[in-house]
Amino acid sequence: MAKLKRFIIEREIPGIGQMSVTELCGAARASNQALEQIGPSIQWQHSYVAGDKTFCLYLAESEDAIRKHSELSGIPVASITEVPQVIDPLTANN
Repeated sequence: MAKLKRFIIEREIPGIGQMSVTELCGAARASNQALEQIGPSIQWQHSYVAGDKTFCLYLAESEDAIRKHSELSGIPVASITEVPQVIDPLTANN
C-alpha cells in the first residue's frame, strides 16, 4: 500500500448546517459504506459542518481515491487540497 497523504475536501451541500443529527448520521453511514468498499487506500478523519459546506479531513493514497469515494457515497466534492504540512501552537517550540 502506498503512503497515505492528508487532504482537505470541501463539499457544497445546501442546507447541511441545518440538518438534524439523524440526517447527518445518514450521510456518515453512506461515507462509511463507500470507505468499506474502497478499502485501506482512504480514511475519513473528521468533518466540519458550516453553513452550506463541509470541510473534511481525509487520509488517502491519491485524489482519485477521494473522487471514487464521492462517486460511491453520492456525496459531492467541490475541491480537494493536499495538505503536506500541519502547524499548531506547539510548532513555535521547535
